[in-house]
Amino acid sequence: MALQAKLYGQNAAVSFSLWSPRVPPIPGRVSLDFPKTQRVLRVLSMAVKRSPKRLKYSAPRFTKEGGLLYVEADSSGADSWKLDPVVDLLKQGAVGVIPTDTVYAIVCDLKSHSAIERLRRIKNIEASKPLSILCHTFRDIDTYTTGFPHGDGQGHTNIFRAVKHCLPGPYTFILTASKELPKQCIRYGTAASKYAARKNVGVRMPDDAICQAILEKMGAPLISTSVKCPKENEWMIDPIVIADMYGPEGLDFVVDGGVRVADPSTIVDMTVIPPKMIRQGKGPKLHWMVTEDVNGSAAMHEANLIFPSGT
Repeated sequence: MALQAKLYGQNAAVSFSLWSPRVPPIPGRVSLDFPKTQRVLRVLSMAVKRSPKRLKYSAPRFTKEGGLLYVEADSSGADSWKLDPVVDLLKQGAVGVIPTDTVYAIVCDLKSHSAIERLRRIKNIEASKPLSILCHTFRDIDTYTTGFPHGDGQGHTNIFRAVKHCLPGPYTFILTASKELPKQCIRYGTAASKYAARKNVGVRMPDDAICQAILEKMGAPLISTSVKCPKENEWMIDPIVIADMYGPEGLDFVVDGGVRVADPSTIVDMTVIPPKMIRQGKGPKLHWMVTEDVNGSAAMHEANLIFPSGT
């Protein structure tokens, strides 16, 4: 398979060709070869604009056996056509990293059970922990959850109307999952009896052009978990560093939307009335949210218990 590539340096641009032989599928593994009509990729977006030490992914590889696809996309979404190979990979069961309006997220196709399990292995997430979903529309939310609570006639706000004013935005809303959501995404209980009966999922609708373009092309939500450094447990905000860290763990692609700020989403539990904010993040506290009188560390611990993977 011949691939055209262009490597950008500080003073010049050099064009070259790559030849990648077709690799026979390995038994028991998901094949990530492109369809025959797309063997010659229309786009390769690679630019080395940062440290000269970061040249590891300047010559990207396009098969699962070969490594990782790296795509640099404009944060405005103006070049969303570059994302077509990423969408193709996702539909074939790939696991990769994309930007959101907060931090970067590891994502996969909601309908691929094998991809969900691989995402958990890459991020080292226990089977009892829930995963979030990234949605493009409110219709997606209605399909995979029981929806937002409405007014109860006792003075509480019609939450759905309120939520419509802050989505898309930097919030993770915990909702009751519907039967359409794969069981692998739902936490069926932990050692904490306080949450044992819950079957909930975190829902995000990011206000990010790249993320929304991918979701629109997919036509369905993506399973998501935030990207953190395994050792320091800190947000990873540079996509090249993420590729270096998680690429060897089995990532199939990284979409570079620029370096982000380490500011995660605000998590709000919508399964209680009134809704309870359990983690203050990028999204401001709104008048219809309540908080418990707990210190910062206790609140963060509770957020991690309920929903540890929120971006």
